[in-house]
Amino acid sequence: MKREESSNIIDEKLAQRLVIEQFPQWADLSIEPVAFGGWDNRTFHLGSDKVLRFPRAADYAVQIEKEQFWLPKLAPSLPLTIPTPLGLGNPDHGYPWRWSVYNWIDGETAARTPALNKIKIAHDLAQFLSSLYQVYAKDGPRSGYHNFHRGSSLSVYDAEIRQALGILEQKFDVKTFQKIWDKAAETEWRNSSVWVHGDISAGNLIVRNGHLSAVIDFGLLSVGDPACDFAIAWAFFDSESRKHFRNQLSIDNETWSRGRAWALWKALIIAAEMTGSNLVETQQSHYVFTEVMEDFKKNS
Repeated sequence: MKREESSNIIDEKLAQRLVIEQFPQWADLSIEPVAFGGWDNRTFHLGSDKVLRFPRAADYAVQIEKEQFWLPKLAPSLPLTIPTPLGLGNPDHGYPWRWSVYNWIDGETAARTPALNKIKIAHDLAQFLSSLYQVYAKDGPRSGYHNFHRGSSLSVYDAEIRQALGILEQKFDVKTFQKIWDKAAETEWRNSSVWVHGDISAGNLIVRNGHLSAVIDFGLLSVGDPACDFAIAWAFFDSESRKHFRNQLSIDNETWSRGRAWALWKALIIAAEMTGSNLVETQQSHYVFTEVMEDFKKNS
């Protein structure tokens, strides 16, 4: 599922020009790149309390207006901070897509916060997701290409999984991986569709004073099966915090199985070098394999 990045890479100079012309009220604010700003968007600090987000490719650009429209509607129902849209920019000067201005949210990502109490994070995240899943969802965007099918059936990625397993068959226990995937793929979400964040990862969880304080990056937002939101249980949590997370959300066996399969899918395509991944992501995929196998053996 490798997505081609556009050659139209935006820099500080072009970002400044677009801000001056489209948001003159902020023309005097400094612009600096955000450290560890993510893969889907090029992000810049705008002054001390705002951030600019420029999609890196057309696949991500389709998410901009969705976030602008839906985040203000979701925010009042959620117990944690989420990004607040402050402006919607237009393409110009060779940059081809719409772009966003958001408030800057202080804190550090869970991925970059050492010695976290993961049970606390699991508790806070479960409360957030529980609230998200209770928000009226019938008018929301169905999962599909715009969010890489997060919230859809696992069958969407069946061919990709089999390709990854073929690449990795000399390195890992791919027979067990195949069994985990096939077992999950036999199940479907049988309840009403709910709001799905789509990219619940340690890099999108903001921590302050040891507690989860915000959830960011709603580009993969949709309405569908929430199982993909549970992949973090194997990608970040350990056995104890994973159990707490599941219990807090009362996740049934079939949905848990699909969540585990989503975690496995991401780890497999990274380990198989199908995504243009880096060394850190590859090492993380091995952690996921260990956690997935341990959990599967305990609960199968």
